[in-house]
Amino acid sequence: MRHKRYDLLGCPVEVCTEMIGGKWKGKLLFILMKGAKRHGELRKLIPEATQRMLTFQLRELERDGLIQRKIYPESPPKVEYSVSNQGKKMKPVIDAMWDWGKKFLDTLPQSRVVKPKANRALL
Repeated sequence: MRHKRYDLLGCPVEVCTEMIGGKWKGKLLFILMKGAKRHGELRKLIPEATQRMLTFQLRELERDGLIQRKIYPESPPKVEYSVSNQGKKMKPVIDAMWDWGKKFLDTLPQSRVVKPKANRALL
């Protein structure tokens, strides 16, 4: 019996969740789908993320080819993050997650709704 490639790499659903799993990866991709951002802008949009964790998750997304980092030769150096071509293929997945999450939140009883700390500009 021939093995499919994913037999060695894991279930395709598992691979997808591994790429966007992590507390801030999905949110980072959602934000960056709208356009390139600097690290400071991302920190303002996700204030509940520590700088260390934000940097770590950005590096993982870059390592996995979903985002790209561009360094401008200025003083001080300017770094900008944007979605890569491979990352753009995740747009339907991210949009579906947004739609499902919004509908789910609308069904929660008021007692379960917690006011978010994040910048509401994302909505």
